[in-house]
Amino acid sequence: MSPEPEDAVSTLVFSPHVDDEVLGCFAVLNSSTHVLFGGVEERPTIPRSTRLHELNNSSTHLGFSWTLLDNTVNAYTASALISPMEELIDLHKPQTVLIPEPSYNQDHRAFYDAGLVATRPHDTLWMVPEVLIYEQPHSVMWPHTQQPLPNVFVPIDIQAKLDAYARYASQVRGHRSPETVAAMAALRGAQAGVSHAEAYQARRIIRQQQP
Repeated sequence: MSPEPEDAVSTLVFSPHVDDEVLGCFAVLNSSTHVLFGGVEERPTIPRSTRLHELNNSSTHLGFSWTLLDNTVNAYTASALISPMEELIDLHKPQTVLIPEPSYNQDHRAFYDAGLVATRPHDTLWMVPEVLIYEQPHSVMWPHTQQPLPNVFVPIDIQAKLDAYARYASQVRGHRSPETVAAMAALRGAQAGVSHAEAYQARRIIRQQQP
């Protein structure tokens, strides 16, 4: 399923799960952003329909459009993700693509690996000028490997981010609590000299030559 974007898409977010986009990329979620989700699972305590309702609520509130793939959660493979990523890049020719950093979560590692392949320099693929790696609370709390050092900071309204996160009520849990999300934003804000911020690592930035 894929709601049609109302505005031209300038930003693509690759989000392994529904809610990762708000936790890591809230700053860029608007009507010019399209999000690719890897899949949504059915759980005994959380029906798939609940997750989809929360996604619709979030996307309506923030304005982004989205595509949902039908992969089995916790069993993603990079090989199955590359083509959908490349197709969206070729369709929208975005200025910016955001990829989740690798972590102890296997789905995030699959998305990271596939995202790097999909944004590689290639003679028949759209060269995305800006490729950023975004972080998640779990990858900061329990690093899988050496963490990328953030070098791009975007100031945010932390209350607006927490309000957006609250729309995913079924996913608000202790290891990614609102307090943890706010603390991360305060830390990144202190590094950038602002109240609160989100942090990213630039994988590629292409700047136009000045006349």
